[in-house]
Amino acid sequence: MLRTTLSDALKHAMLAKNTRTVSTVRLILAALKDRDIAARGHGNAEGISETEILQMLQGMVKQRRDSIALYEQGNRFDLASQEREEISIIERFLPRRLDESEMTAAIDAIISDLGAQGLKDMGRIMSALRTRHAGQMDFAQASTLVKKRLSP
Repeated sequence: MLRTTLSDALKHAMLAKNTRTVSTVRLILAALKDRDIAARGHGNAEGISETEILQMLQGMVKQRRDSIALYEQGNRFDLASQEREEISIIERFLPRRLDESEMTAAIDAIISDLGAQGLKDMGRIMSALRTRHAGQMDFAQASTLVKKRLSP
């Protein structure tokens, strides 16, 4: 489904002559193709899953946010602006982000489902969060919230 959405977005951007969207979606599709090829090498003939695509998109957003900070430190506001535009394009393909209260509720539900007792269960909780809420939350922030919940 997401693959089709990306292909359709590329076609529409090309027809609209929206160069920024065309280049960004092409970057996404190239990264997706690279990961599909790597997955085939590991015996997965269909390529990566929707969840992995969402994680890839989140990684791309994170990379751009890191670049924005560096560009602003170097007074390259033109490049920072370009990165912001790319983030807005990439985020079109991600599900709506959960706010902090929704994240806390999701974390509490997973802790309850798994019967987590302490920080030793952190890995299982984060894994379950990534599976159930791929693309919907900032996992660095989620990690901090999980630690708060599990700490005595």
